[in-house]
Amino acid sequence: MKKIGFLSFGHWTPLPQSRTQSGSDALLQSIDLAVEAERLGMDGAYFRVHHFAQQLASPFPLLAAVGAKTRKIEIGTAVIDMRYENPHYMAEDAGAADLISGGRLQLGISRGSPEQVIDGWRYFGYRPVKGEDEEGMGRRHAEEFLELLRGKGFAQPNPRPMFPNPPGLLRLEPYSASLRDRIWWGSATNATAAWAAKLGMNLQTSTLKFDETGEPLHIQQAAQIRAFRAAWKDAGHKRTPRISVSRSIFALVNDEDRRYFGRGSDEEDKIGFLDENTRAIFGRSYAAKPDILIKQLRKDEAIEEADTLLLTVPNQLGVAYNAHVMEAILTTVAPALGWR
Repeated sequence: MKKIGFLSFGHWTPLPQSRTQSGSDALLQSIDLAVEAERLGMDGAYFRVHHFAQQLASPFPLLAAVGAKTRKIEIGTAVIDMRYENPHYMAEDAGAADLISGGRLQLGISRGSPEQVIDGWRYFGYRPVKGEDEEGMGRRHAEEFLELLRGKGFAQPNPRPMFPNPPGLLRLEPYSASLRDRIWWGSATNATAAWAAKLGMNLQTSTLKFDETGEPLHIQQAAQIRAFRAAWKDAGHKRTPRISVSRSIFALVNDEDRRYFGRGSDEEDKIGFLDENTRAIFGRSYAAKPDILIKQLRKDEAIEEADTLLLTVPNQLGVAYNAHVMEAILTTVAPALGWR
């Protein structure tokens, strides 16, 4: 059995062929897609965060809205770039969104990836401290955020407050007591997976990873997941961690599917460079008839290792088509693989 969710990047393009032409379209359709996903029996609705782009950005208004419109489905991110975040404000937003959803928030965070602008986090008012690079700043923000989610008081109360205070130091409100266990780290390396395990975060691994061995993506990710589990065990945490992988998977069951995804151009992993020094491996897409998909996916070692699968969806093709994509996986592929 696996939890299966969708992951939307929330693109919009003001072009005739796009069914998502504005920021308003992207946000409202994201809510509608989460409602449809819950109706179909999907386990999660996840959203990517990108700044300075025609994509979903500030996630908490959307997460709260989805939480108010649904009842069971997990609601999450994959991922929030912590270089851009104020941990204190984020703790308040996350607490509010989690309480609105009844404790269904699953927040994926990370140190960030290459963005649309140079050092975009500087426009948000953030700077690495002396001796720190931007990745270190993102991890520092993450650690501050995690500490705030413990709910320990830290702020000295005003002796003459506007409203009565409880005794002792004050924490941020609203507070969700269980949210700390539902934070995930989006990791691109084995080392950061182990770091996340040490801090007690769940693991998200995406459709790309730093190329550390030259092996296929799913082999490298399976090794990454095993390294995460070993580090988790060494850290002595009491609970069982969650682990997700993201994949582009399309069951070709009608002419529309074949027209969109039947060309077979992305059947191999690809190698690229995120910057002049960082070689990355980008995962293949899966698009085939259900019987062929089942055979292909049985060989994906990372999916086998994970408990959660996030299906990346082409959100600009509209809510109805993406609901069809999800339903096709749930009904024609997942049962044969033991995911359902």
